Amino acid sequence: MQDDYVECPELSGKTIQALRIYKDAGDGTDVQIQLTDGTNFICSLGHQPALRAALYKGGVGTPQTIREYEV
Repeated sequence: MQDDYVECPELSGKTIQALRIYKDAGDGTDVQIQLTDGTNFICSLGHQPALRAALYKGGVGTPQTIREYEV
C-alpha cells in the first residue's frame, strides 16, 4: 500500500448508482458511493488538530527562539 493514497481494488469495474457528499458535522466530511450491485462505499475525510508552540525571547530585531514544541 502506498503512503500517499489508498487503493480500493474491490471497487474497480463497478457502476455508481449514486454519490453523496455529506457536509462536515464537526467530525469530518463523509463521501458515500452507492453501487448498482447493492454495495455501498463510504469514506470519511477529517483532519486532526495540530499544536505548535514556541518559547522565544523578544527584543530588538528578530526574536530568539529558545524552544519549539509540536504535537
